[in-house]
Amino acid sequence: MNQRNLLISGAENTSDAGHYTMTDSRPDKKSTPPGQEGRGVFSVFRPGRGSDQPGTGLDLAKARGMIVSPLPVLRPRPDRVWESLTPVTLNPDHLAGNGLFPTPDKHGVSTYFDILRTRAMQALEERRWRRIGVTSPTHGCGKSFVAANLALSLGRLPATRSVLMDMELRNPVLSRMLGVKSPGPMRDYLTGEQPLESHFRVHGRNLALALNDQPVEGASELLLSPFTGETLAAMMEHLDPDMVVCDLPHALGNDDVIAMLPQLDAILLVTDGTMTTAEDIRRCERLFEGRMPILGVVLNRAQDRNAARYRYGTR
Repeated sequence: MNQRNLLISGAENTSDAGHYTMTDSRPDKKSTPPGQEGRGVFSVFRPGRGSDQPGTGLDLAKARGMIVSPLPVLRPRPDRVWESLTPVTLNPDHLAGNGLFPTPDKHGVSTYFDILRTRAMQALEERRWRRIGVTSPTHGCGKSFVAANLALSLGRLPATRSVLMDMELRNPVLSRMLGVKSPGPMRDYLTGEQPLESHFRVHGRNLALALNDQPVEGASELLLSPFTGETLAAMMEHLDPDMVVCDLPHALGNDDVIAMLPQLDAILLVTDGTMTTAEDIRRCERLFEGRMPILGVVLNRAQDRNAARYRYGTR
């Protein structure tokens, strides 16, 4: 396995590759076609829909109509939903073989992800955001590697509930990287054919995994579907996570990332120090400008010769 270094930029508004804006002008959520309400939110823990208006019933004894009290709105109980998720144990050796580190003392790279985790959480809390998408300009920059390690770092915070979702529908890789066998097709969950508690797994007590083992035809069409938006909104309501990390496709290859933007609050852009060009980054900035703020830029496979100076136990 090659050593991977991460340099995180985006802290300041500069003229280099770390430049970004924080303007959020995402389009409004599309309405659901008549007769299709709730199709995308099928779940044992689906939110109740009460009414403020009194209902009418039939008094059989007096053969006349009567006023009945409206049904109360049933509020989701995230604690019960988390308890319902199937637990999964991740093999440390398998994770390490794929460059993933669930504990900070196993490899120095995990320190970078702890820094990224803290900076991301502070930025999101300041703006009351919770949903970030991890993407890259082109294929092979290591976005899934970053998304998975960021999620594992979040999972080390006992008071924080996080969700990792594989929204790279055309080429899902997270289940293989994490060593989770047969997680089921993401399409069935997004369309409401499978409820949340059937598809999601939980690692430890506070990291939920929504993985995928089948490529999806018509990926952008599925992401644009109002059913997908309803399903993801219900997930936020049911699980009430502090942060959701979505592994997305690369941004410049198709329209999947643009289709997913209404379901996100910010983008984390992963670049590769050996292949990403300045023009690639500028194209991504133009793509997201006016649509979605870029939370920051992660430079993967960087040659940082001074990194060892900031690690414990090194000389």
